[in-house]
This record gives sequence, structure tokens and C-alpha cells, in this order.
Amino acid sequence: MNLDATLQALLHSYENEGGINHFDGINLPSEVSVNQLAAECMHLLFPGFFESTPLARDDVPALTRSRLVSFHEALRIDLEKCLQFAGDSAPAARAREVAGLALQKLPELRRVVQTDVQAAYSGDPAARSTEEIILAYPCVLVISLQRFAHELYKLKVPLLPRMLTEYAHERTGTDLHPGAVIGEYFFIDHCTGVVVGETARIGAHVKIYQGVTLGAKSFEVDNNGHPIKGVKRHPDIDDNVTIYAHATILGGDTRIGAHSIIGANVWLLESIPENSIAYYKNENLVVRSRHKKEAAVESRTQNELEAFNWSI
Repeated sequence: MNLDATLQALLHSYENEGGINHFDGINLPSEVSVNQLAAECMHLLFPGFFESTPLARDDVPALTRSRLVSFHEALRIDLEKCLQFAGDSAPAARAREVAGLALQKLPELRRVVQTDVQAAYSGDPAARSTEEIILAYPCVLVISLQRFAHELYKLKVPLLPRMLTEYAHERTGTDLHPGAVIGEYFFIDHCTGVVVGETARIGAHVKIYQGVTLGAKSFEVDNNGHPIKGVKRHPDIDDNVTIYAHATILGGDTRIGAHSIIGANVWLLESIPENSIAYYKNENLVVRSRHKKEAAVESRTQNELEAFNWSI
């Protein structure tokens, strides 16, 4: 079979249709290198959990130093590629600076992701240990990588933050944009089909279930019909909110007040006050103040649960 005609057609397509990596020195980060960065980040955040051989305590300092050096260099290389692509005037120097700043965030990120692990353990009666959460719950991967990517996003790094969260998206089916601001003790139960947009803000002790979307109503466009970037498009979720499966909350001016409950399949385009509950009764959306018994959804201990009179 003569492939010359196909070859020439492909080369013509490369030159005229786009969709290729940059040539002549401005090479973009590869999927392989970014996926390796994501894996190494998880090793640094949860040492000993993803090893192929047992890790002795005495080996931790040397292994951590080695991992930090390797992670810093790989991160610096991909950062330089991203910054060169974006036209930074000194991509090499800026990449070294950003890589150092990002690594300095790791100890605090470890503290925060441990709150997420605790939220998952406290929020799921099926969980038998925090070790099970770290090893088997996809929410740990997607939330942890989003938190690291968010630090890069705040440092104005192009491309790489989104590539890191898309690695987690591919692995878990949950899409957390690196721009989203997420508070401590965050839990995504079942962690499939969740979408959280770039300008969403999520408070502390928030629990959401599978299929939830925190999205945009619509896109503002300029005079040429192009979407306007950088505007607030996604909702705010205050502290201690629970959002049940397949609920959709849209809009940059939409705010869900603290201690509220959003029922399954609810579609919300407007804000609701704190201590509210939203659910469907037949085909009608009901938004009302929570009753005292409904506070049990936030109970953390058996004593708290037993304090409620459950007779109907």
C-alpha cells in the first residue's frame, strides 16, 4: 500500500488545520510528564501509601529529599514550557521561582488534605479506616490534586494547573477546575460525574454527592460574540452545606447559605438563605427553613443522632 498521498495530506493538515504541538523549541508539557507529576505529588502528600515495597521510618528523610529534588526538577521543566508558550519574558527564571513557591506550599497542603480525609471518614458510614479512604476513595486524589493545582493557578501558571486536574478528572470522573476555591473538610461522596467551575467558591465542611454541578448560567460575550474571560460565573457554597446527587446549581450571583441542604435533582438558579432546605415536591421546587430534626444530617457522633426524636 502506497501511503505517500496520505502522508502529504496529513502534512498539509498539520500546517493548515492546527491541533499540533508547537515546533521549533516551544514544546508543550507532555501528558506522560504531567501524569508523573501528579503521581509524585500524591507520594509527597501521602508518603508510604503508594509504595511497591514497605517504607521504614528511618528511610523517610532520605526518600523525601530524593522525591523533592526529582519533583522540583520535573515541575520546573514543565513550568518553563508553559511560561514560554505564554510569552513570558524570562521563562526559565520564573519557572525556578514558581517551582520553589509551589513546593513551599506542600506542608500546609498536607494539613488541609488530611481534613478532607477526615471529612470522608466522618461522612461515610461505610468507611472502616482513614487508610481505606486514602487508598480507595477517588475523592482523595481529585481534591488533593486540585488543591496543588490551585496554588499554581494563583501563581498565574498557564496550562499546567488544568492538565493536573484533568489527570484526576480522567481517573475519577470528577472535574474540579483549578481556579475553584475550596475550604477545608471537603468530601465528594462516590465522586463520579461532579463538575465544579472555575469561579466557584466552596466553604468548609461541605459535602456533595455524585452528579452535582456547580456551573454557569450562560456566558457573557463581547461585541464579536466571543466569551468574556475572567468574570464570576459559578456559585458560592457557604459552610456546612450538603448537596445531594445530581443537583445543579448555576450562576455567579447564586449563593447557597450556610447549613443548607440541597436535595437530589434540584435545579437552582437563585440564592437561598442559610439554614434552608431545597427539594422537589411533585413537580414543584420547595425552598423553606430547615426543621430542627433536619439538623441531624450534620451530626457527627452517635450521641448527636440519639438526641433527635425520630418518631413519626
